[in-house]
Order: sequence, then structure tokens, then C-alpha cells
Amino acid sequence: MKLRVGYLISGFFTGFILLASFFWSLPDGKLHVVFCDVGQGDAVYVRFPDGRDMVIDGGPNEAVLQCLGRHMPFWDRHINIVAMSHPQKDHMQGLVSIFGRFSVDYFIRSDVDNIIDGYKQLMQVIKDKKIPIRYVQQYDRITIGPTTLSLVWPSSEQVSKGKVGTSLASDVGITRDTSVVLGAALGELNDYSLVFSIRYGSFDVLFPGDADMHVEDQYIGTKLADDTVELLKVPHHGSRTGMTEGFVQWLKPKLAVISVGKNSYGHPSKEAVDMLQKYGSRVLRTDQKGDIEVVSDGTSWRVY
Repeated sequence: MKLRVGYLISGFFTGFILLASFFWSLPDGKLHVVFCDVGQGDAVYVRFPDGRDMVIDGGPNEAVLQCLGRHMPFWDRHINIVAMSHPQKDHMQGLVSIFGRFSVDYFIRSDVDNIIDGYKQLMQVIKDKKIPIRYVQQYDRITIGPTTLSLVWPSSEQVSKGKVGTSLASDVGITRDTSVVLGAALGELNDYSLVFSIRYGSFDVLFPGDADMHVEDQYIGTKLADDTVELLKVPHHGSRTGMTEGFVQWLKPKLAVISVGKNSYGHPSKEAVDMLQKYGSRVLRTDQKGDIEVVSDGTSWRVY
């Protein structure tokens, strides 16, 4: 009898946890942006106000799966959009594990390739799973419910191969303005990194990947939704060449998050941190704080 009661109690608590997790996972009308602590690399999990989600880069290893486990319902094995800023290991390698673990609707990327084995492995997994690839570029816009994702870089001249269709899906559409084209900027893979903003209400986030001062003059001054960006993912892990003072003046970020781990590159540089603080930005680092979650209702926002 005691054993039966024990089973009933255990079943009750298990059911309660499952039910609580279910309600916790329902759309809450807020934008959640989680900067994952993946060491020296980039990985961001975004849950949109309507419940759809997106992963931006995957970090250098499988650590991204632990981050997703902390911020996604444990039964959820589906991600709507995966975006790769550019195909370097510290942004790309963890995506192999993500595509192996989750079903994915669309893969968004810039049209630049790499010859390393990890990249070949990633593309093979995407091919095997028949996941649609969409090459995006400057002036493309993607709508996800009440949220807008706007591409700032690379330009159409930088992107010479890939073409996208008129839509990602009936409810996740890309529109393109081809009336303005900026000049090309040739260089290393970082120069082709996706730079895009996500806007929800009056709240703006900018994700520059590893695009740094070599190309920033090509898009600084691009009209964003308003005069300030509330949240900035600091380019290139806070590298000394990651951004100029003009870049910071253009954005005036309220909060700057540096995705960084133990490294031999000197990231983040004192120059980058001092520059951000000079213009009033609060600076947080994943190597010091762990996962950093920012939640906005479209007007106000909080850091967790």
C-alpha cells in the first residue's frame, strides 16, 4: 500500500512538473534573447513573442545544447530558424549538433563558404535532412509575427552567388529593396558576416557577428528604426579591431553583451570596453555572468 501511495505521489509531482513546464513554454508576448555561455564563440537563442524561435550561431562545440536545454522546454525538439553569421568554427561548429538534435524549418546564412571539415560536415547534415537554405543580404527583411528582422550587411555586391526567393514561408516572409546597393568589401570571412537587427515595438537588438571595422564604414549610418539600440551583441568578441568609436556613436547601445571565453587573443580588449562605457553602455560578459537573458515586452526590458 505504501508503495502504491509512493507511486501516486511521484506521478502527481511528475504530472505537475510537466503541466507547469507546458504553461511556462506558452507564448508570453515577449521577446527573449539569450546569449549562451559557450566559451570563446557566439551562440544566441531567441524566442519570439508569438512562440516561434531562432538560434543565431552555435559556438565552437556542443556547449550550445546545454544552453538550449536551460532555456527551451525539455520536450521541444523543433527550432523554426537557425542563422549562421559566417562559417568559422567558433560560430559554426555547434550548429552540427543542433541540426543533429532538432528539426529545423529554415537555415539562414550569408553566401560565403569555408574549406574546413566542420563546414563540410555541417552542410552535409543540412543536405541529408533536406533543410531549406536561404541566402540573405543587405535590405532583406524577415517578419516573425510582430517582430522584424532587418539585414544591414553584407551588401548585394558582397554576395555574388546566392539568391533568395520572395518568402521563407507564408508566415515568415522576406522582402527586399534592391534600389540601393553599397560597394563591395573584399577580405576575410569576417567581412561577409551577417549583420542584422531584430525589432519588437520600440526595442532593438543588433547582431553584428564578427563583422568589424574593416567593413563597418559600409553600413554605419544605415537608418535603423530609431536613434538608439537598446541591446548590442558586441562584434568579434570585443576585439580591438571589432568596432570604431563611430560605430558606438551610431548605435548608442544601452546594454552591450560580449560573448567570450578563455582565449589567447586578448578578447575583450580594454579599448572596446572603455569605448562602450564612455558612451554610457552597460557591459556584460558571458565568461563572467554565464548565460545572459534579456526580455522585452516591446517597450520596457530587463536583464536576467
